[in-house]
Amino acid sequence: MLFRRPLPVGMCLSLQLAALPALAQEKIMPGDTARPLVLEETPAEKAQAAKEEVNLKPTANHTWFDDLEGHLVVEAGVNGNPWTHTGRNWAQSYVDRANTATLNQITGTLSHPTTDIGGGYGIGFVFEVLYGSDARFNPTIGMGDGSLTGIYQWAPTQAHIDAHLPWLSKGGIDLQIGQQYGIQGFEGTDALERPFYSYNYSSDYIVPFETVGVLATWHMTDTVAWVMGVNAGNSTTFGGAKNNTRPKGYFGVQLSGLADGKLDVAAIAYVGPQQSVYAIGNEANHQMEYIGDFLATYKLNDTSSITLNGTYYHDDYYQDDVYGVTTYFSHDFSPSLTFNARGEIFRDNNGSVVGNNTSPMSYVNELRGRPYSYDSAPGTTYGELTVGVTYRPQFLKLPRGSFSIRPEVRLDKALNGTRPFNRVSPTDDPTVNYADNGTNNMFWFSCDAIWSY
Repeated sequence: MLFRRPLPVGMCLSLQLAALPALAQEKIMPGDTARPLVLEETPAEKAQAAKEEVNLKPTANHTWFDDLEGHLVVEAGVNGNPWTHTGRNWAQSYVDRANTATLNQITGTLSHPTTDIGGGYGIGFVFEVLYGSDARFNPTIGMGDGSLTGIYQWAPTQAHIDAHLPWLSKGGIDLQIGQQYGIQGFEGTDALERPFYSYNYSSDYIVPFETVGVLATWHMTDTVAWVMGVNAGNSTTFGGAKNNTRPKGYFGVQLSGLADGKLDVAAIAYVGPQQSVYAIGNEANHQMEYIGDFLATYKLNDTSSITLNGTYYHDDYYQDDVYGVTTYFSHDFSPSLTFNARGEIFRDNNGSVVGNNTSPMSYVNELRGRPYSYDSAPGTTYGELTVGVTYRPQFLKLPRGSFSIRPEVRLDKALNGTRPFNRVSPTDDPTVNYADNGTNNMFWFSCDAIWSY
């Protein structure tokens, strides 16, 4: 999210030729047969599943409605930062409350995989709702925003029709029409879509959280998929819930199964004006924003993988450039224990992007183009290192679902001499504080617990 600027995003339809399976916010894509449970499925389990024969032909009395699926994810967490003087973790959205236990999300999903309806065509859908503290930063303006105004809010996060069209190539085109997660970055909002409780800077501050539009993937070959689209923008819709009247959209490419199936690569750009006409008038229709995202994951062996995520952002209105590179390493010690490490360098040139929203409704009001309270900092080069594990206790014999816990230790540091962490100073505006008299690093630790069914 962007600071010192209200940044809602109005709506246009998104024709996006890509359902990118490796991308951050991606949930259930056209053609998927089940919801991905990232924390539960180990490489050994994937190998076993690949050996099992799958019959895609329904039985004689099987109907389309028999394939309806329901899922529930509950995430709660706590973090410790005894050195903060603000009660907050600097430069964090979802994990902003220091030394506090939080119910982050209860996410319910009703879906149907894209299923053949004859002639090579297929249809499915996904509907999802989130309740918890995470909903503060995952609203879509015009879709229930502001109905709850405390730290615990609700937000519809997915509501799209999925379709498969047997056009142009053997792989055809997959479509999503409606509300969807953004497709850039590596770390998703859903607890099962990221390796850590906390987020990297790029996922918190650059990539779009939600879009409303049409998303499509043209599978040109078994390896190459082309991405293109038009949408309303980041977390906004139509009419009075728009940010401006201009379209925004994605384009890019995905390469999968390279290097003998070990390497997946995606390069996606997101372009369009994102300023709000309610904040700066008609000029919002012409001030462009550009986001480029590169993601590559390489499977070292059956138990280890590395990921590289590079993100670049430019804003014409504020003349700000923001960019970062994050690397990830993951290793399965056993089906019950996975080690994860993350390292990041992230630069905010003039300080207009990285900061903290300081009230439960700050981000919603920012998107609406209204005044909002926030803390900001000078231009800073941030470094971040996080290590943690995902533990799935095998001794727990739950009647339903699976359980995971993810402890982590994290160090953030300002690499260019600024001191934005753990303390802020008031300004002439009572709703704005400035962070440059604190410390140049922030050492903190966190743990979340996830039950999924």
